[in-house]
Amino acid sequence: MSESEVVFSIARHAAWAPGLATHERWTEWAAEPWPLAVGEEPKVAAMPPMLRRRAGFLGRMALEVAYECLGEARDVPTVFCSRHGEVARAIDLLGDLARGEPLSPTGFGLAVHNASAGLFSIARGDRANHVALAAGAASIEHAVIEACGQLLDGAPMVLLVVCDTPLPALLEEFEDCDEQPFAFAWAMVPAAGRPVRLSWSAAQEATASRTPGGLEILRFHHQGAPLVRHAGGKRWTWSRDA
Repeated sequence: MSESEVVFSIARHAAWAPGLATHERWTEWAAEPWPLAVGEEPKVAAMPPMLRRRAGFLGRMALEVAYECLGEARDVPTVFCSRHGEVARAIDLLGDLARGEPLSPTGFGLAVHNASAGLFSIARGDRANHVALAAGAASIEHAVIEACGQLLDGAPMVLLVVCDTPLPALLEEFEDCDEQPFAFAWAMVPAAGRPVRLSWSAAQEATASRTPGGLEILRFHHQGAPLVRHAGGKRWTWSRDA
């Protein structure tokens, strides 16, 4: 592994989007992707109802895959990654401010970027470290680098949770890709077998895909074909050892 590369393996994985809840359905989607639209919500049956009711659509997707991927494992550090986070809740809070209305402490607490990570740790009574991260179009790459850093520091496993949804109507004009609702989780462990490699260099061209970065990487995970992305001023190369 070099200064511009990280290598890791995925011990377990889970993914969820409206209409896509099984590995078989995700494999079908990866072979011939179709647009994902907001619709049904995940049940998050593993979480106590009092806490589950506090989570919005984005949070429910993140929690659904986190529970499924981690299972009964304890004391596993987590990296929650979302480019936009709970931006819809933030828009509602800004609207309240503009109207001179008092802000809801609960609404504010659930609008912060680590809200889902907090609910997850509270529900499980788990005090393991968690990080919430956003880094623009290259959010997932930076989240993977963060998780690999924790593996290098000695963590035997790190849970990566990636999620996003379309932006609220007020912000649609600022979208630079076709935002879609999805979430996935990887139980990342030190490299073994056929590990995943992520390397980067200065961007040499300005090509940009209309597919959200997280969905591009999810398709790579299911297909295994090398993937090159240009995002955040970098040329990101994803591959899997033979």
